Amino acid sequence: MAVPKKKKSKSKTRSRKSANMRLHAPARSICPRCAAAKLPHTVCPSCGWYKDRVAVEVG
Repeated sequence: MAVPKKKKSKSKTRSRKSANMRLHAPARSICPRCAAAKLPHTVCPSCGWYKDRVAVEVG
């Protein structure tokens, strides 16, 4: 069984952890009906369409 030869310093551990804690921008898709940016798999906030049908009345 592998055992570390020396203890990892706090700075090495924290820098490794911080590399995975960064925030990513949310994914965007384009509404095929009105070409507005929207989140994937959600109703378009501009026109109210989802999967080729009206899901929400926007007025």
